[in-house]
Amino acid sequence: MSRLCIIGDVHGMLAPLRTLVRDLDLQPSDTLVFVGDLIDKGPDPAGVVSYVEDLRRSAGCEMVLVEGNHEDRMRRYLRNLVVRPAVAKAQAERAPELADLRAQLDDASETFLDWSVPFHRCTAYGVLIVHGGIPGTMQEFPASLEAASMLAGHEAKRLQKILRTRYLDADTGEFLALGKQVEGDPFWAEVYDGRFGHVVFGHQPFPDGPAEFPHATGIDTGAVHGGGLTALVFDPERPRYFVTVESDCHIPYRGAAYDGE
Repeated sequence: MSRLCIIGDVHGMLAPLRTLVRDLDLQPSDTLVFVGDLIDKGPDPAGVVSYVEDLRRSAGCEMVLVEGNHEDRMRRYLRNLVVRPAVAKAQAERAPELADLRAQLDDASETFLDWSVPFHRCTAYGVLIVHGGIPGTMQEFPASLEAASMLAGHEAKRLQKILRTRYLDADTGEFLALGKQVEGDPFWAEVYDGRFGHVVFGHQPFPDGPAEFPHATGIDTGAVHGGGLTALVFDPERPRYFVTVESDCHIPYRGAAYDGE
């Protein structure tokens, strides 16, 4: 059984990412998973994308990018540039970083979205990796990426919520859209019962360090907000452990309104 290394939200923080990858000392037998949100917010999202693409070609190990909500937003923008230019223009007016990143990416780097996936399972360690979280009303989860690709309509939209889930309706367990939570509505991982295995997730920054819940672990430690960049490592030779490197970026956290929803 090989190591599973999972890196939290990078958000354009190239220097900490380079240091973290160096500290992980990746081996060809390892699997490296990014939990999503490589881009936006930080000083060098294009540099992060180029670095990850180079790493994917040179590291020799399996690499997986779990799609985050910022990748999803970029994907929609690139698609709209072709099929709905007016919509793309409106997106770029609301979020200038979309056009800025597109202008900085070469054709090779732009393909980073092509190998992203909605989730990653590692059955050897009993881990499910998603970007956001699990809605309380989700009773079934696709058994494979192939099964997920076959979903359509309401079922496909339901799965998309794993990119953005934070808070749940206290009475129903339903996913709550941005800003809709009220006092008493729980963070999803507080009430998740482990039905799909232990979930490793990003999306919600925990600048004081990784967040441990009964059946989930949050590893977005707010690199872009000065909290460091963290990897969670599952190793057959020892108990799981965290590797965190410092970040010199201290962009104030402005809440979920700035999260590419």
